[in-house]
Amino acid sequence: MERELHHALERNELCLHYQAQVDTASGRLCGVEALVRWQHPRRGLIGPHEFIGVAEEAGLISRLGKWVLRESLRQLALWRRGGLELAQMSVNVSSLQLQGADLVDVVREALQDTGLGGSSLCLELTESAIIESGPQVTGTLSDIKRLGVRLALDDFGTGYSSLTYLRRFPIDELKIDRSFVTNCDSDANNSAITAAIIAMAHRLGLRVVAEGVETPQQLAFIHASGADAYQGYLFAKPLPATEFVRLLAARKAAHADADADLVVLT
Repeated sequence: MERELHHALERNELCLHYQAQVDTASGRLCGVEALVRWQHPRRGLIGPHEFIGVAEEAGLISRLGKWVLRESLRQLALWRRGGLELAQMSVNVSSLQLQGADLVDVVREALQDTGLGGSSLCLELTESAIIESGPQVTGTLSDIKRLGVRLALDDFGTGYSSLTYLRRFPIDELKIDRSFVTNCDSDANNSAITAAIIAMAHRLGLRVVAEGVETPQQLAFIHASGADAYQGYLFAKPLPATEFVRLLAARKAAHADADADLVVLT
């Protein structure tokens, strides 16, 4: 797989799928997360859990991460020129990328090349990535923040979930792990933890995104608990760029028809 991954980067076999982030109060699209996939010539579409580890061991993660960042921002700029307003693009960053000396330069150049402001980008980090990156991570994150880029702590609740990171690092938002959201409407422990994380985050001035929302009941719970936004199959699974736009167009048309019906009825 390591050898094939080298070829995948050379042959442009990697692609991005996009999952919407939706405002819980208004139901409007407020952002999108870029998720890398490998369109393998024989095995078909491969998810990142199968090859990101290989990329890290093979020393390819920096090159792969740079491609994901540039391609996702290029797509965001293209969408905006086409009239699709999206507040931000979220991109995952691994611990090895954080440890690299060129991450700040890579981010700066990607923004400059696409003509986007720093606020258009949100980098998603895990607690383990921050821990593994060592003491230099503080300076790296501070330099990235000076570009105007937002920082999110991903999969919150599954790792150390330490308040130290929320106080020490310039984090803008928390993403509640799907393992809590999945049963938040039926499991008393999960619902208590989810509500507590949201309340704590808001007291610290952080935005909260709930991941893995799949049912109206889960959405109702996180909305009542104060989550700012959500991702999940309830709205849409991760989709290629063309299908993502097609989905948004279909939803917009459906809402327009509903509004027209309401006008007639009133």
